[in-house]
Amino acid sequence: MNAKNQNHRSLLKSIAHRVMIERGMLPDFSSETLAELEKLSKQTAGDDSAGIRDLRNMLWCSIDNNDSRDLDQLTAAEILPSSRVKILVAIADVASLIAKGSAIDLHARNNTTSVYTAAEIFPMLPEKVSTDMTSLNFGEDRRAVIVEMLVGPDGTVQDSDIYEAWVHNYAKLAYPVVAAWLENTQAAPEAIAAISGLAENLRLQDRMAQNMKNLRHIQGALSLETIEARPIFDGDQIRLLEIEEKNRAKEIIENFMIAVNGVTARYLSAKKFPSIRRVVRIPKRWDRIVKIAADLNFSLPETPDSKALDEFLVKQKSVDAVRFPDLSLTVIKLLGAGEYIAELPGGEVPGHFGLAVKDYSHSTAPNRRYPDLLTQRLLKAALEGKAIPYTKDELDVLATHCTQAEDSANKIERQVGKSAAALVLEDRIGEQFDSVVTGASEKGTWVRLFSMPVEGRLSNGFEGLDVGETVRVMLTSVDVQKGFIDFKKVSFSRK
Repeated sequence: MNAKNQNHRSLLKSIAHRVMIERGMLPDFSSETLAELEKLSKQTAGDDSAGIRDLRNMLWCSIDNNDSRDLDQLTAAEILPSSRVKILVAIADVASLIAKGSAIDLHARNNTTSVYTAAEIFPMLPEKVSTDMTSLNFGEDRRAVIVEMLVGPDGTVQDSDIYEAWVHNYAKLAYPVVAAWLENTQAAPEAIAAISGLAENLRLQDRMAQNMKNLRHIQGALSLETIEARPIFDGDQIRLLEIEEKNRAKEIIENFMIAVNGVTARYLSAKKFPSIRRVVRIPKRWDRIVKIAADLNFSLPETPDSKALDEFLVKQKSVDAVRFPDLSLTVIKLLGAGEYIAELPGGEVPGHFGLAVKDYSHSTAPNRRYPDLLTQRLLKAALEGKAIPYTKDELDVLATHCTQAEDSANKIERQVGKSAAALVLEDRIGEQFDSVVTGASEKGTWVRLFSMPVEGRLSNGFEGLDVGETVRVMLTSVDVQKGFIDFKKVSFSRK
């Protein structure tokens, strides 16, 4: 049925709820969870404050998406002698409020993540918690876990510490306007100009983030840049699909969080605590990556080498910036998905191939991701001299579940996103598009269009195609309810 005249927002919401249930996720909070929620009370400065520092006078600010309400991190910086800079990241203290085994915790444990669909967000924690009681909101005092890093001028983390403190958010900032200001395309946002010293502090954060980024790439971190799309509504109807791009403000948060996750993992290991690590193993389809590079006149070694791969990616971005996101997506698909693994102190688990880091434990978004809440419970127990809250066996089970649930969440987001794209494409059956193959397996062959951020299945003419090849396709059908977008091959060239 053509959905042209239907309410797109309501239609996508109903699809999202159905798909959540089909994937084993809980779209709604139970009556037990809501009853427990009513009994929670917000912590205020002075409550249980023994050993908790007061850092409310620091120039803390949040940088997030325009519409973010669950603020997990604040950042600040301070220049020290010898050209070093102290970077401080405040992480929302969720563990103090949400007890292990509580009804709220069991809901979060089931879903393990907030699910961000095209029409509705399904928060991991009730919004009263994640957007109010624990969110590091503008103008509010909040309890937080602080990760303090001493960073050298070359971007190396030379020393670090973790402790608890009270913080205050002086400016709620959004990525696009901060990036435009940092890139000198517009004046400082009013929220920055209004706070004395904040502009200088943010420029210092930006400079150090870029130094940290450059160091990671020297060490082999990959320069990837994918296309992410979100539907733009006009009332309740989808008007278009908008591409969300990387920017300099996002890189501040990205590089600080990568560093924080390393500090967290090493801290737990030093305290003889187990942890959950995020790993991306050495790619199984390295041979295909080598072939793609060879087709673009670049020679990669036969064995996986992240530094060589990054050199190839940087070169290709300079040669063809327009098609680079599609190459990035191809490489990401061939690298394989990340997973969570439990580790005992001193253990040997794989590192994160794409980030070129060995120690990596998700810890910076406890309002949105369950592995981060687990890590925070471990951290706080270590900081406060309490017993280890999880056994290795428990963490093994949780790590496997978090990996599986994250995969389900990604599939839900993709399926609802494809339903949104199907709504946009309903009236374009029979049109032809240039595309790149993004997946090729026994389960099917998939292509992404160059002209718009849409991925669909190649239902005809897929024989012999592999990831990274370009192909001209014709749109043959869409199914809004199932999120199906089908194409057939018109012609292709092996590039």
